[in-house]
Amino acid sequence: MSGLVLKLGPRERVLINGAVIENGDKRSRLSIVTPNANVLRLRDAIHPDEARTPVRRLCYTAQLILTGDAEPDDARSQILPRIEELSHILIDPDSRRLLTQATDALLGDQFYQCLKALRALIPREDRLLAAGHK
Repeated sequence: MSGLVLKLGPRERVLINGAVIENGDKRSRLSIVTPNANVLRLRDAIHPDEARTPVRRLCYTAQLILTGDAEPDDARSQILPRIEELSHILIDPDSRRLLTQATDALLGDQFYQCLKALRALIPREDRLLAAGHK
């Protein structure tokens, strides 16, 4: 994950390789230069009770890799088939691009980038689910 830059707001927390780091009173910027560091903004974390939809479940599984609660190979074997299933439902070009980014990142052990691409699908999933309930 070489070259990742995090911009943190006041008192924002981030998990880096299992350690929770809290920013001070002012905005700051951190450069993560260690390759393959596991990084998770705690404001982006999905609580297990919130992982009730297909995309959120994928995000939660990717998140478990970043927190050190899942082995990358085990999680990868769970995530890849679910991304394939989503690719049959989310067929618009932008969703396909995000699913491809998530897959490529996952295969390249870039778990933060995988999570980031998957999280971008949540608003679409929300719209589709809301339309299905009308």
